[in-house]
Amino acid sequence: MSSPPLPELNTSGFFFRTSSRRTILLRGVNLGASKSPKGEPSHLEFLSNALVGGRAQWVGLPIDLDEADVHLARLRGWGFNVIRYAVVWEALEWQGPGKYDHEFIAYTVELLKRCEVFGFRVFINPHQDLWSRFSGGSGAPLWTLHACGLDPTGFQSTEAALLHSAWPPGDEKKRPGEFPEMIWTTNHNRLAVLTLFTLFFAGRTYAPKCTIDGQNIQDYLQTRYYLAYQMLARALSDAGLLEGCVMGWDSMNEPDAGYIGLEDLSSIGKTPIAKMGSTPTGIEGMRLGIGQAQTVERWHLGKTGPHKDGHVSVDPGGRRAWLREEVERWGWRRDPGWELGTCVWALHGVWDVETGELKQPGYFKRSEGFVETFWLEFHERWTHSMREVDPRGIIFVQPSVFAPPPKVAHTDNRTVYSAHYYDGLTIMHRHWHKRWNADVVGILREHHPTPLLGLRVGENAVRRAFAHQLAMLASDAREVLGDFPTVIGETGIPMDLDDSRAYKKGGKWEGDWTAQTQAMDAILSGCDASLLNYTIWLYAPYNSHEFGDEWNREDMSIFSADDFGLDPGSSACWTRTELSSLYSSRSSDAPDAGESRTMTDALRHASLSSPLPSPSLCPSAQLTPAQAASALLIAGARALLAFCRPYPLACEGTPTHIHFDYATSAFELRVRVDAGRAECATEVYTPFVHYGAATEEERRGSGVKTRMQLREGKQERLEGERWK
Repeated sequence: MSSPPLPELNTSGFFFRTSSRRTILLRGVNLGASKSPKGEPSHLEFLSNALVGGRAQWVGLPIDLDEADVHLARLRGWGFNVIRYAVVWEALEWQGPGKYDHEFIAYTVELLKRCEVFGFRVFINPHQDLWSRFSGGSGAPLWTLHACGLDPTGFQSTEAALLHSAWPPGDEKKRPGEFPEMIWTTNHNRLAVLTLFTLFFAGRTYAPKCTIDGQNIQDYLQTRYYLAYQMLARALSDAGLLEGCVMGWDSMNEPDAGYIGLEDLSSIGKTPIAKMGSTPTGIEGMRLGIGQAQTVERWHLGKTGPHKDGHVSVDPGGRRAWLREEVERWGWRRDPGWELGTCVWALHGVWDVETGELKQPGYFKRSEGFVETFWLEFHERWTHSMREVDPRGIIFVQPSVFAPPPKVAHTDNRTVYSAHYYDGLTIMHRHWHKRWNADVVGILREHHPTPLLGLRVGENAVRRAFAHQLAMLASDAREVLGDFPTVIGETGIPMDLDDSRAYKKGGKWEGDWTAQTQAMDAILSGCDASLLNYTIWLYAPYNSHEFGDEWNREDMSIFSADDFGLDPGSSACWTRTELSSLYSSRSSDAPDAGESRTMTDALRHASLSSPLPSPSLCPSAQLTPAQAASALLIAGARALLAFCRPYPLACEGTPTHIHFDYATSAFELRVRVDAGRAECATEVYTPFVHYGAATEEERRGSGVKTRMQLREGKQERLEGERWK
C-alpha cells in the first residue's frame, strides 16, 4: 500500500504552513520510549550482559512490525497527525565506536514507512535521560561511560548514580519494587551524570587532559554522536522518507549542563528540584566517587516540594566510580596523561584526593550561561551535520528544560522551537493538584522573589497558571528565535495517580479516569489557548499496570492493554490479540491526499477479518463500523476525553482562537482568513468519542451543537453512539 506524500511544511508567522499557504497544526504523541533493549526493562539487572558484550535486541522497539498497523490506526483515529520518534544513541551504536546496528536501522526504516502510509509526519528525537541507562536513565551506549573513565559497577556503592534494578544501594539483596518514585531525578545532581555531561559539552574547557585517539573527550564523543545519527539519516534518505513523512530532527532530548555554571562545589545549591534521599554536594560526590565515606544531607519530598530532614552516612566500602583499567574491546588509545582509577576533576586540580581538600570551589562558575555557550556550539554543529544529509529537514531547537532558547545562527523557514512542559507537583506526588499548584516555569526562571509567591490557589487559578506558563514558553520563540512555531515536544501526566486506584479491580475507583482527564485537559487547554503544537508523552504499546512504561516506575502512557474493558462506556472488550485481528491486513487502496486522513480513513482502508466469534465479546454476529471504531478507540485508552479533542487540521488563513470543553463537547475555533480566500475550506478533526451520534436528532439530543462549513464531498459521518 502506498500513500501520496504529504505537502512539505515551512515555518512562518509562528505556524507551520504549506506552499499553498494552508496553516497546519500538529498534534500527536511520543511513540514508545524505546529506552532499553527488549527484555531489559529498568527493573531487571542488565549491566552484566553489557559488560561481557552480550547482544542488545533493539529491533522491534517501539512496536513490532506485525503489530504496527493496529497501533497506528488507533493513533490516527484519535486525531493525531504527528509522531515524535525516539531513537537512543545506544540503539544505533551499542557494539562500540563506529559499529552500527544496521538491523535496527533497517527496522526503523520499515516502521517509519508504516507511519507514512497512515499519513503521519514524524520528527526524530535523539532521546536521552541522565545520559544513559547505565547512569540511571537512557540514551548513550556503555562505551561512552568507559571513554569518560567511569565504571558503572561502582555507581551504587558510591551513589554516583541510582539505578532502578540495583535498588537499594549498599544492599546486596536488591528490591527494585521499593525504588522510590521519582528518585531517579536525583541523578541530575550525582557524580556520574554531572561528569558525563560536562565532558560531552565542555571537555575542552574543563578537562583538557582527557584525550582519546588524539581528540579531547568532548570532540571524541560529539563527533561519534553526529556520525551515528547521520548514519540513520542516510538510511531514511535512501528509503525516500526524508522527502516523505520525516520532517525534521531534535538535537538532544533535555540536555543537561552537568557541573557547568555551578558556583560552589561545597554547596547543594538552590535548585528546587531533584532533591530526595541522600543529597551530596559537588565535592562530597567527588569524594564518594573515589571511595571516601561521607555524611551528606538527606531530603524528602513534602507537599510543597523537597525539604531537608537531616543527614545520612554513605560509605562506598573502598569501591570507586572510576575505571581502573582499559576495556580493550573498544579499541581506542587513551592519552598517557589521563590516569585511570582516579577522579578526572582531581586530575585537573579541582580537589586533592589524598587530603580531600576542595581547592577550586568555583572551577565551573561562569558569567555566561550553559545554553548560550556550550549547548549553542553543540547545536550549531548538530545542525550542520544533519543538513549535510537532510538539507530540507526542520531543525528543532531544544535547550535545557524550561530554559529560554539562545539566538541561534542557522534560522530559516526550517526552524522550530521545541519546549517541554510538565505539571511538576502532579508528576512528583502522583496526585492531581487541581486546588493548588505552582508557576513552576516562573519559579525556575526566578520571576518570583520567593517560591511561595509562585503558588496558585483555586481550580481556575491552577488552570490559568498552566496556560500562563505555556504562553511563556511560546513567547520564548517569538522574543528570541523569531518568526517560528513552537512544539511542546513532551507533556503529559502520570496515569497511576493516587496509588494507582484506577487499576484496582473491584475497587471503588476501578476504571475511573476523572483525575487523569482533568489533569490532562488543564495542560492541553493551555496549549489550545496559545495555539501550540504538541506531542504527548507517551504512547507505549507495552505498558502494563505492574511495570508501567518499563522505565524507572514511570507510568504515563495514554494506552495500556491492561485497561481493556476498564473504560466506562465501552460497548465491547477485546483482548490485544482479538483487537489486532480486526486490523490484521490492509487493502491496496491508498488514502485520499490531504491533511484529513484521520480515523474514518484508517477504518475505511483497514480490511476487517471475520467477526469475533465470542458472543460475550461481540454483541452481534456482524461488526458495524461504529462497533469497530469503538473497539479501536476506547478499549485501553486512558484520559481519552481530554487528549482526543477537536482541532483544525488545516486552515485557510490563521487560527486565532481555540477552546474546547470536554464535558459538553463544545468547541470554538476562530480563523482569520485573507481576502480572496474566504470560500476555501478549513478542515477540523471531530473526534468519534465526542461527536459519534448516529443521526442529527440524536446529536441534538446529546447536547452537542455543531456549526461548521465542510468542503463539498468531504463530509463523512460514523454511525454509533456518542461515548459518555
